[in-house]
Amino acid sequence: LHSTERSCLLRELHRFESIAIAQEKLEVAPPSPGQLRHVFFHNALPFVGFGFLDNAIMIAAGTQIELSIGVVLGISTMAGKKYCEIQNHLFLFSCSSSLAGYVEALASRLGLSIPDLTPKQADMWQTRLSAHLGKAIGVTIGCILGMFPLLFFGEEEEKLEEK
Repeated sequence: LHSTERSCLLRELHRFESIAIAQEKLEVAPPSPGQLRHVFFHNALPFVGFGFLDNAIMIAAGTQIELSIGVVLGISTMAGKKYCEIQNHLFLFSCSSSLAGYVEALASRLGLSIPDLTPKQADMWQTRLSAHLGKAIGVTIGCILGMFPLLFFGEEEEKLEEK
């Protein structure tokens, strides 16, 4: 950072610190239901995107891996599925960091702003519960939506079983 940027950052940090010190002395009200809904949706939307991508990629890549490697190695269907599961998790682990950035960028473009909470309100049990519920429900919805590739694989599997 340049010297002017450093001084601006330092000034803002001091201002934030003085606000935080002042808030420590005050009793803070719990977040309103509207703020909790905002926290819920702020956490749910990126996880819908992640669950969707995770499941869609796992289904599409897993089927291809199972059909190619399972046939070549001559292993059972269950062994092929477990091998595919391991490969999918390794593949998704390597892709998830880059995909998360795109999902969060899309969420911010959709107008999903950070909830306006004080540091004490952000640490309250209600806020944490709302955030965790948003993540859990978001990834569940995303995984259900991400099962759409299964619509395209039914006919291919029937043809392979006939052979």
